[in-house]
Amino acid sequence: MNSDFQTTLWLTAQLATITTIVLIVIGLPFAYGLSRWKSPFKIIIESLVALPLVLPPTVLGFYLLLAFSPQSVLGKWLEAQFDLRLVFSFTGLVLGSVIYSFPFMIRPIQIGFERLPTHLWEASFILGKSHWTTFWKVLMPNIRPALLNAIVLSFAHTVGEFGVILMLGGNIPGKTRVASIAIYDKVEGLEYDAAGQYAFILLIFSFSMLLFFSWWSRKFTKNGLL
Repeated sequence: MNSDFQTTLWLTAQLATITTIVLIVIGLPFAYGLSRWKSPFKIIIESLVALPLVLPPTVLGFYLLLAFSPQSVLGKWLEAQFDLRLVFSFTGLVLGSVIYSFPFMIRPIQIGFERLPTHLWEASFILGKSHWTTFWKVLMPNIRPALLNAIVLSFAHTVGEFGVILMLGGNIPGKTRVASIAIYDKVEGLEYDAAGQYAFILLIFSFSMLLFFSWWSRKFTKNGLL
């Protein structure tokens, strides 16, 4: 493997890892709040969360490009106040990936919380446990399959992103060129062997992720831990 190949794969792994961690941090409280929220406006929020599932990635990437462009109001403000330029930067890729993969983290966790029996909350509160203790000691252990599913989906989805990354980050070697962009770049340059190497690694990675998730689910279900 040459240095460019290794750098591209490392950048891809970094993007997927950071994006997944950010999504866990913001996704857990968001999904929990959404699962508990009783309001006629809930369907609107759920539709907005699910929008990236049906919106073409290039459309989302285009609007993010316009929003974060140095010529936009938001882009000028970010650059003036924080010296932060999100367009064609790794930070911008992380933000775009978080937005694009948001429903893949939120939806499984929300469903996991909604399927929990209400007596779990009630029993914990009757025993005098706080909301914080109930959340971490009672609810979280019971949504492990949903949480793992969300993590796997979010990570794998970020690894395979193309449209949003191309629109927002372009194709800058060592900075914004991830594996999916590299495949497109190599095919355009008729470098099919190099494109095949990237594609094969992504194929093996995707299959391994699914295999691990299936094994983990079967193992813990068999042991009665899920």
